[in-house]
Amino acid sequence: MSNNKNARFGRQDMQIVAEENGYKGFFRLLKVRLRHRLFAGGWGPELTRELFDRGHAAAVLPYDPVRDEVVLVEQFRVGAIHHGDSPWLLEVVAGIVENGESEEAVVRREAQEEAGLTLGRLTRAMSYFSSPGGCSERITVFVGEVDATQAATYAGLSGEGEDIRVHCLPRAQAMQWLADGRIDNAASVIALQWLALNRKSGLWPQK
Repeated sequence: MSNNKNARFGRQDMQIVAEENGYKGFFRLLKVRLRHRLFAGGWGPELTRELFDRGHAAAVLPYDPVRDEVVLVEQFRVGAIHHGDSPWLLEVVAGIVENGESEEAVVRREAQEEAGLTLGRLTRAMSYFSSPGGCSERITVFVGEVDATQAATYAGLSGEGEDIRVHCLPRAQAMQWLADGRIDNAASVIALQWLALNRKSGLWPQK
């Protein structure tokens, strides 16, 4: 490829030399040797990178447009045990996408399991890489219409070690929690900000 600052690189501009499992459990850790083209031209040296391969996920913010309320779930998260004030986080509903399963099916199932809710109309907000510097995970975010009065108080599958407290709260309060830093995980931040930007776009009936 010529030296062109406007060139867009793709899969054809990288080579995987070797790939092996460093660890394989519920998730996988891969050791990858690779090379890729350089922006200034030519190929770079062989690199070794560790890749956390945890599959992909789907998340949904349950929103009641009649009551102008959102539903959030609170649960323990091991990733937060060394940082922040508490490892119990406020989040949107989410789950891992299994082979052959659609993102829409995932969020409908997880809404039942994590919040006791049946999702109505679903709107796809966006899809993003959660931490592409070392993780393969891509998360698709939805906003789903619900009747918030039907939400459970406690939920989760005990067989999977889930212990979930469900919060139904006015959208304005959720946005204040976001501004205060009480909601501090990416999928939840993105979903709430998307709703703030798009709620008046005609996608949702107004209260």
